[in-house]
Amino acid sequence: MTMKHIYKAAAITLAAVAIASCNDKKFTVEGQITNAKDSVLYFENVGLEGINVLDSITLSDNGDFSFSEAATQAPEFYRLRIADQIINVSIDSTETVQVKGEYPAMASNYTISGSDNCEKIRELTLKQMALQNQAIALQQNTMLGIAVANDSIQKLIDAYKEDVKRNYIYKEPFKAYAYFALFQAIGNYLIFNPRNNKDDIKAFAAVATSWDTYYPHAERGQNLHNIAIEGMKNQRIVDAQNQDLQVEADKVQEAGVLDIALLDNKGQERHLTDLKGKVVLLDFHVFALEDSPARILMLRELYNKYQQQGFEVYQVSLDPDEHFWKQQTAALPWINVRDADGIQSQRLLLYNIQSVPDFFLIDRGNNLVKRAAQIKDLETEIKKLL
Repeated sequence: MTMKHIYKAAAITLAAVAIASCNDKKFTVEGQITNAKDSVLYFENVGLEGINVLDSITLSDNGDFSFSEAATQAPEFYRLRIADQIINVSIDSTETVQVKGEYPAMASNYTISGSDNCEKIRELTLKQMALQNQAIALQQNTMLGIAVANDSIQKLIDAYKEDVKRNYIYKEPFKAYAYFALFQAIGNYLIFNPRNNKDDIKAFAAVATSWDTYYPHAERGQNLHNIAIEGMKNQRIVDAQNQDLQVEADKVQEAGVLDIALLDNKGQERHLTDLKGKVVLLDFHVFALEDSPARILMLRELYNKYQQQGFEVYQVSLDPDEHFWKQQTAALPWINVRDADGIQSQRLLLYNIQSVPDFFLIDRGNNLVKRAAQIKDLETEIKKLL
C-alpha cells in the first residue's frame, strides 16, 4: 500500500478560512531549521478553500526564521514547509510559538514550545506517521495473505481511533488539537469517516458543539456542523447500501471476488464477475493524476501483448469529472467504468483501497490472487495465470 495522493483536489486536511481580527494584535512563529541552508521555508495558512502562502524566507546557515501575522478571533491552522516536509501549527491567541527542527526530516524531527495545542498536534502527527508506517509494512509483507493483511491494518486503525478519540478529541473538544485530530488521514483518506460512520459522526458533532460555545460564529465550527449534519442525513441511506453490499460480500465464498457493476464509457453496465474465464487486472485509477499517462502506456503494452491469450483489464475510474473521463478513455481498448462516488465509494472500503492507483490480479476462476503491493513483476504474474 503506497500512501500516495489520490488526486490533489481530494486532499481532505485541516481546514478553514482565516477569520480576520478586528484589531492589530499579532502572533509569531519563530525558531530554527538546521541543515537547510539556502532552502526556502514557507509559512502557509491551511484554509477551508485551500492552502495560501503567507510569507517565506530563504534560510541562512543558522536556519533562523520568524513569521508574524494578524491574530484571529478563533483558532487557526498554519504550517511551515520546505518542499514536502511539513510542520503543522495552530494559533488561538497572540502567542509566540517556537519551533526547532532539522531538515530534511523536519516533519518528524522537530520540537515545539509556547503552545499546548501545537505540542498535542506534534504528538498526533507522530502517532499518525507510526500508524502509516505500520500499515505500509503489513501491506508489503508478502508472507501475509490479502485478507490477513487487511484485517491487521483495520485493527491498527480501529485501535488508533479509540486512542485518539479518548485522549484527544473527547478530552478537550474545544481545543484546536481536537479539530486537527478529526482531519488526520492516511494518504488522503480520513481516518475518521464523517460520511457514514456513526461513531465518527458523533466525534465531529462533539467538537462542533464545543466550538459553538467557545467560538460562536466561527466558520470552522459551522463547517463541522455541516459535516456532522450531512453524515447524519446519509446514515439511513448508507445503512441500506451496506445491507446490499453485505449480500455482495457473501458472494465471495462462491465467486472468489467482490462483484463490481458499473456503467462503462459507452453507457453499458459491466460486471466484473462476467469476466470469469479470463485473467483480469482490476485497476482503480484516476486519470487526473499527473503520472496517469505513463501508467496507461504501461497497461497498453501489457494489454496488446496478452489480450489474445485471455487477459483483460477492468479499470475503475474515480475521476470526479465524467466528461473528462470519457475523453481520456475513448481510445482505450479495455473495459473502462467510472464510480461516481469517487473517493467516498463503498467499493474502496470493500477492497481496502488506501490510495490510488491500486490494482488486483484475478485468475480465470474469478479468484482474487494478489494486489499491487504483493507483486514485484506484474508481467511475470500475469503470464503465470494465463
